[in-house]
Amino acid sequence: MRKGCRTMSQLTPFEALADPELTLNEVMERWPQTIAVFLKHKMLCVGCLVNPFHTISDACAEYHLEESGFRQQLDQVIRQSAKAADSGASSGEDR
Repeated sequence: MRKGCRTMSQLTPFEALADPELTLNEVMERWPQTIAVFLKHKMLCVGCLVNPFHTISDACAEYHLEESGFRQQLDQVIRQSAKAADSGASSGEDR
């Protein structure tokens, strides 16, 4: 690894989602809450046999979606989920 490079786990969700090689399978496995965004757009990517090979760009092109807006929606649902998890942990819900 080059000096100064960060691993995928060190990136913010938005930075990770910007990776042009990130597959849909990787997105849905790492952030299952993003599945709701795909379903909201009536995309058949969830459970599709080619989602391990398609990227966010591929899916947006196939479904004629504006890619940057779609990526922002994915990022937003990830951040909301993380925020909810943080507030639940700080309020002592897991005691």
